[in-house]
Amino acid sequence: MKKNKSNYLNRELSWLDFNQRVLDQAFRKKNPVLERLKFLAISASNLDEFVMVRVGGLKLVQQLGSSKPDISGMTETQQLTAIAKRMREMYATQVRCLSELEPEMRDNGIIRLRPDDLSETQRAYLERQFETELSAAAAPLAVENNFGFPMLSGTRLCLCVKLKADREQIIAPRDGASVPSTQDDDESGLSSDQQTESGVRYALVPLGRSLNRIWTVPGSEAYSYMYLEEVFGMFLSEMFGGQEVLEWAPFRITRNGDVEIDEDSRADLMIDMQEMLKARETSQCVRLEISASASESLTQFLCDAVEITQDDVYAVDGPLAMKDLFAISFMKGFNHLKDVPWPPQPVAEMMRPSEIFEKIATEDRLLIHPYQSYDPVVDFVRAAAADPQVIAIKQTLYRTSEKSAIASALEEAAIDGKHVTCIVELKARFDEARNIQWAKRLELAGVDVIYGIQGLKTHAKVCIVVRKETTGIRRYVHFGTGNYNESTARIYSDISLFTCDEQLGIDAIHFFNAITGLSVPQTLGKLSAAPINLRETLLEMVSIEIENQQKVGSGLIVAKLNSLVDREIIDALYKASQAGVEIRLNIRGICCLLPGKKGLSENITVVSIVDRLLEHARVFYFRHGGDDRVFISSADWMGRNLDRRVELLVPVEQDHTKGRLIRMLNAYFDDNMNASILGDVGTYRAVEEKKKKKRQFRSQEALYKEAHQMFQAHSDPRTTVFEPIRKPEL
Repeated sequence: MKKNKSNYLNRELSWLDFNQRVLDQAFRKKNPVLERLKFLAISASNLDEFVMVRVGGLKLVQQLGSSKPDISGMTETQQLTAIAKRMREMYATQVRCLSELEPEMRDNGIIRLRPDDLSETQRAYLERQFETELSAAAAPLAVENNFGFPMLSGTRLCLCVKLKADREQIIAPRDGASVPSTQDDDESGLSSDQQTESGVRYALVPLGRSLNRIWTVPGSEAYSYMYLEEVFGMFLSEMFGGQEVLEWAPFRITRNGDVEIDEDSRADLMIDMQEMLKARETSQCVRLEISASASESLTQFLCDAVEITQDDVYAVDGPLAMKDLFAISFMKGFNHLKDVPWPPQPVAEMMRPSEIFEKIATEDRLLIHPYQSYDPVVDFVRAAAADPQVIAIKQTLYRTSEKSAIASALEEAAIDGKHVTCIVELKARFDEARNIQWAKRLELAGVDVIYGIQGLKTHAKVCIVVRKETTGIRRYVHFGTGNYNESTARIYSDISLFTCDEQLGIDAIHFFNAITGLSVPQTLGKLSAAPINLRETLLEMVSIEIENQQKVGSGLIVAKLNSLVDREIIDALYKASQAGVEIRLNIRGICCLLPGKKGLSENITVVSIVDRLLEHARVFYFRHGGDDRVFISSADWMGRNLDRRVELLVPVEQDHTKGRLIRMLNAYFDDNMNASILGDVGTYRAVEEKKKKKRQFRSQEALYKEAHQMFQAHSDPRTTVFEPIRKPEL
């Protein structure tokens, strides 16, 4: 097929479209106001990581002089220009959103105060707090002629303060240092003229990370708060010994988080990772956010100081770092302003940890989290640690929780004398520090810790328990689509499969031993692994659907993913569409495939679900001529997952587990409350706009009801299990 760049969408702009869909939830009045505030905070947090990683990476490539276009034909410079334009629009939308939310919050007893709103009592309270706590937790940093600009960590909220200074304060050197010439720049890159600016001087106040951004103000029946920077702004003159404050403005910088390590440079990956974390704190500044109220001179001062151009300055006409609004959305009380809770449903047949291996031996167990409790996963590892018949545990850890019950169970198992091997991926971005700590703890307990494979990230989710039973050695395996993280398991929608299938157990052992032994695994019977043969398996499955479509007209592919970027996979899907195969894609975030284009992809539908839970599972269904093939996977369809990560593609083979996943997949295409559909020009529209007359159907709510009724059915056999989803039909 001829490679036409207009057939593909840009990855970065597609991600920004996803973040806009997140932000759109904050405008939906059917959502409770604190849930809307949460979506606003999520969109801000998402944007921070996007700038650190994706914008930072593009800037590095741009500086290297690369002009290689991406899949859509855009160069790095073109992408950065388009990203900046789209981000400015998003900032304005976030500010507008907050301005709509604040009156509704006020009407419900959550009141934002500004300095002019304070009573004398409230002002006196804040002054005492400033004198006793706030000023002690933050230190002003003077920026003087002969001293460089301080090294600020990324995304930390700071104040830039312009002070009136007399002549002596401006020119007085420290420790006998000579005064730099006004004709030359000092070592900070700032000229004396820029710093003194006709009798003014600058100082910075980095706000202490130990201080709450949302500062509670007592004095009324309602919950009242101020932003921390506004509290500081009221008393800045006191912080500077009574000097006249001419201007102040909050700002923060974002540093490039796309800092890689040279794994060939040294054998000690732990040391390399610790040095990488330090490098991230001092990497290039790629964004300056500043209050729109800041003067041109103050803004230029900061631009010169952090060596950034106006192209990367974002003047925000509202509070910076809106991710801090999580503190309000999650605060205790005000339950009537939040979603009705969906407590994870117990899994009746796996509620007794002492029987967990017996239950898995009876039949495969498939769970859909967090509709169903994550406890069985934790209990599986805990039971293995305590069971005297267990002789070995093999586990991968990509992202863990701070107080991980699973990692603690691995410690206990090793201390108890079991052979425990754990692959801890130190290169899991932004979780490196936590993983380093756990790796050290596990090693001290006697666990054989492997730091992954050189040049690859181990992203597969698998735990293998080897048990010596009366009939011989038996392998019990947990495969997952999500991380072994009890915290995120409450808000991420993922799949767990427990099995003691003999071939899957053998495959899992071969796969695991290949990683720990730095070798190529023996032939896998059922599993497919990246970067070995996962891509080839997917392409083969697509080819079979094309053949079946051409023979009997029954080709069908249904896939649920977080991202679809890989060109070879996209081209294979285009080819299948042209052959008449029906393709339904549920893609949460990035999608570089263009659906519905005549002669190319008119048989492809792409929907995205953004709801109260983060869609994270990867599930694939191929009709396979009526012999349904269903898989779960840790891998998205991206080059990094298929070629540069260690991933797994796991077949789900028993009828009851396959049927449940097929029903789940169909639910997403019936959703007309939180689904958006991607059109043939690359833009999304809400599905509900087209299907207003259809009964309301919310996929996540349906899946929760199904989990609830499954538990009820075990408690009361007279209960009918909820099955909301039909099997796919052409």
